[in-house]
Amino acid sequence: MRQRHFLFALLAFSLVAPAAFAHAIGGRDAEFVRNTIGADPFPFLYLGAKHMVTGYDHLLFLLGVIFFLYRMKDVLLYVTLFSLGHSTTLILGVLFDLGVSSHLVDMVIGLSVCWKAFDNLGGFAKLGRQPDNRIIVGGFGLIHGLGLATKLQALGLNKQGLLENLVAFNIGVEIGQVIALSLILVVMTLWRTTKSFGRFAVAANALLFLAGVVLAGEQLAGYFFSGGA
Repeated sequence: MRQRHFLFALLAFSLVAPAAFAHAIGGRDAEFVRNTIGADPFPFLYLGAKHMVTGYDHLLFLLGVIFFLYRMKDVLLYVTLFSLGHSTTLILGVLFDLGVSSHLVDMVIGLSVCWKAFDNLGGFAKLGRQPDNRIIVGGFGLIHGLGLATKLQALGLNKQGLLENLVAFNIGVEIGQVIALSLILVVMTLWRTTKSFGRFAVAANALLFLAGVVLAGEQLAGYFFSGGA
């Protein structure tokens, strides 16, 4: 009975997460960004950290990445690859004003969650085509960074001080990632010491896959309802 309740709670969370933890930059933060002229790094650093800490799609992907990583050096390797990827496209995407649909980018980000969950479930191994996860995580890092870039592009950043503000925002993203990932690692480490980890690891990744499907489907619907914008 407790197992069914636990699984139901995870299922409910995976379905409501997109609405409850939406992380687009809006409200006063968006107004501040639009009105900023010149370099103002500290507020942008704060916004970057805030964006990552509330970025459920990025965090779900990272959860999938570290789910079965037990050695800290492996965690650091994959997180570094992910960070290099998203830092590159975050900065270049804004500087070169890449005109890509935020809905389509976010759809791929949702699919990245599905990919890692499927991998954790042994799906690729059963197909006999196990990919190199170092390449996959770095590649998806590029997509996640592009997703961050689209959020900033939508705000119409002022060209004065743009590079300085972008670098500060990116540093903030890294700080937010460290904070969020540290909390996730603590929870995962504690969970792995219990018997429930072995019982629920498969179910957790199945629900992680479902959450990715929900994220991707929501963004695909948004793309069509917005007329392909």
